[in-house]
Parts: sequence; structure tokens; C-alpha cells
Amino acid sequence: MANYWLMKSEPEECSIDDALSAPDCTVAWTGVRNYQARNFMRDGMAVGDGVLFYHSSCAEPGIAGIARVASITRPDPTQFDAASPYFDAAAKPEAPRWLLLDVQAVRKTRLLGLPEMRVLPALGDMLVLRKGNRLSVMPVAPAHWQLIANDLLAP
Repeated sequence: MANYWLMKSEPEECSIDDALSAPDCTVAWTGVRNYQARNFMRDGMAVGDGVLFYHSSCAEPGIAGIARVASITRPDPTQFDAASPYFDAAAKPEAPRWLLLDVQAVRKTRLLGLPEMRVLPALGDMLVLRKGNRLSVMPVAPAHWQLIANDLLAP
């Protein structure tokens, strides 16, 4: 059984359009620097899982597309690159702290913004809507996936 996830990306770094224009519509999801988000990637995500591609830290945050997990996790090389904003001096190649996986964009959708999501009672307990939740990777309940991906954002 597939799981479902919401993954946040700043559009200036990697937007749904960037992912769709990448080879095979696939991008490496680098820069995750939260242990809980990393653990979701490492322990919960599997190839084929559904992803709500979420634009964050922008004028209109919200779900901008549908994607899928396209690989298993592997060490994120940006943790070892001193020139990278994601450099981690404590990470060692023999004991990496941070992981990435590949995400394949399936389709761009209309933007489903936070204000619209907040007024839908069926999404009331969705993690991304909880105050103080700043995780960049989080699980999505099957009922929320159904409503968003198959109803609200149906092609």
C-alpha cells in the first residue's frame, strides 16, 4: 500500500515547473536538515508513494503539483560541500547525517493555497495546517490525499 506525503520546496530553489523541466521530470530532494523530516524520508517513504509538491516561503504558499517518490534514500552530498548553504561540518562521508531521495513530478496543478485549505473542514487535522508545524516533509492521511489529489486538484 502506498503512503502519501507533502514535501515543501521554495520555488526559487526548485518549483514544480523546475521539476517538470528536469530530465525525466525528476529532481534530487536536497537540503532536508530536520531529523524528523529526514526520518520520514528514511523510514517511511518508498518508491511510488504519492507526493503533494508544496511551494513554501513565497508570496502564495500552497500545493502546486502532484509528484511521486522515485528513489530510495541516499546521502545528500550538499552536507559535505563547504560552499553549499546546506553544508554540515559535523557530517562525515563515513557517517552521513542527511539524506535525499528523488522526486518525480507527475503534473502541475492549480495552486491550492493555505487560505483555501484552512476553510475545508475535511482538512482540519492536516499536519501542514497545524500552528507551528515547519517540517519540510510530512505524512498525508489517505483521506486528505483523496480529497486533494483526486477531487480538488483533479486534472
